[in-house]
Amino acid sequence: MPIEVLMPALSPTMEEGTLARWLVAEGDSVAPGDVIAEIETDKATMEVEAVEEGVVGKLAVAEGTEGVKVNAVIALLLEEGEDASAALAAGGGEARGPGGAAGAANPCPRRTRTGRTRSRQGCCAGGSRAGRAARVSPR
Repeated sequence: MPIEVLMPALSPTMEEGTLARWLVAEGDSVAPGDVIAEIETDKATMEVEAVEEGVVGKLAVAEGTEGVKVNAVIALLLEEGEDASAALAAGGGEARGPGGAAGAANPCPRRTRTGRTRSRQGCCAGGSRAGRAARVSPR
């Protein structure tokens, strides 16, 4: 099953951001610690690192897209033995262009009453591996 890479929350109050630049392409292999994208907020630009090993199966959000909601699927990683058709069958929505508003954010089961997530990574999707495919580091 493909691993979902979710839009990270770069601060406790962040609700959306801009996917400024992809540093990988579909078909690229990634390992934990590899920088895969740059995310911008009104305050900073941060790098997103892979925390899972795999092959980029689908980039679900286009470079330059503004208003990407926290916990929205931005990419899918394939595990060994999976092919790209598995990524497409798993969903991930249509790729959004700059300024696009297609797709809804993936709801986080670990939201508190204030709407903040309990983990620094955002959503854990109920204990699955989703949401663990990326880590944020200062640029």
